[in-house]
Amino acid sequence: MQSPTLASETLEQPAVPASLQQAVLQPSASLAEGTQTIRGWDFNNGASLDGIMTSMLCTGCQASALGQACTEVNRMLSWRLSQESQSSPSDQHQESGLTPTHIRCKIFLGYTSNLVSAGVREHIRYLVQHRMVDVLCTTAGGIEEDFIKCMAPTYAGDFQLRGKDLRAQGLNRVGNMLVPNSNYCAFEDWIMPILDAMLLEQKQGTLWTPSKMIHRLGKEINHSDSIYYWAHKHNIPVYCPALTDGSLGDMLYFHTFKNPGLVLDIVADIRSMNDEAMKAPPRKTGVIILGGGLPKHHICNANLMKNGADFAVYVSTAQEFDGSDSGARPDEAVSWGKIRADAKPVKVYGDATILFPLIISQTFAKQQANN
Repeated sequence: MQSPTLASETLEQPAVPASLQQAVLQPSASLAEGTQTIRGWDFNNGASLDGIMTSMLCTGCQASALGQACTEVNRMLSWRLSQESQSSPSDQHQESGLTPTHIRCKIFLGYTSNLVSAGVREHIRYLVQHRMVDVLCTTAGGIEEDFIKCMAPTYAGDFQLRGKDLRAQGLNRVGNMLVPNSNYCAFEDWIMPILDAMLLEQKQGTLWTPSKMIHRLGKEINHSDSIYYWAHKHNIPVYCPALTDGSLGDMLYFHTFKNPGLVLDIVADIRSMNDEAMKAPPRKTGVIILGGGLPKHHICNANLMKNGADFAVYVSTAQEFDGSDSGARPDEAVSWGKIRADAKPVKVYGDATILFPLIISQTFAKQQANN
């Protein structure tokens, strides 16, 4: 038999306040049927790259964004004009004999120079070599470093190496990579005769633009490691409105002392670049932008001319809090009309040297293998 004291204590035990229950134990709404659950890759099933990458979508955080980026790129690659209700090809496509089932998305690829200094150069070269992208846009360093690597290597270094010591040794640091000054001397020896020839052709009536100059240099390098060799070979346009902002600019500057008069017309190139997008319809356009700065804005602004890109993937470490275009999320581009309002763009926050090869492995490389 329970004692009177214990019974009294039991009866007097206070209940959890209703307000506390409501605050802590808020009832959950039912999630939509089919909502993705979070579950990482089980390494008991092996270490397959395909398996790990497939699991990214349901891993959470930036892994899920990476999985979404792969999905968006595959949407670009799988689109065909025949999927549209109005699928009449343009006059240009009719003249080329292409049917709606063969007319695919026009893909713009933008990237910053550090990625060409790094090993992403080989990944970009692969895409251009196999004609998987249609328009390139980069900075001056993204042009010259490709050619320089055909003459001399870039070396692994360290972020902590002292600038003062490197300067005394004639070594230039790009992050944790080293480029000897002698590489740029070799570049000068190679390019100066080409600039002389271009000036002579200009006097005979040739109008040079940055993109035409890059096309010419791609021809002259004649090296299968080069991005721009393959761009020349496949007639893939490469735009670089800031071509003078790097070693190429130094070479052009030196050339004005030795043999002045060479002119590059950037107005003709902005017409060509914007026409790449404006005249794309009925094709859809997709943009893949690695990093930020000029290539990002130049590509997005060109797509404004057709009321926005249909597909978009950004890969960048930049944040939006400072108002920079480099850090802006795709939704900001939607507000400008540079990405369509009905698009499903993706931004992955991270280092493109890690992320882009993983994206390629699940998109372009699989398409190439299937073809």
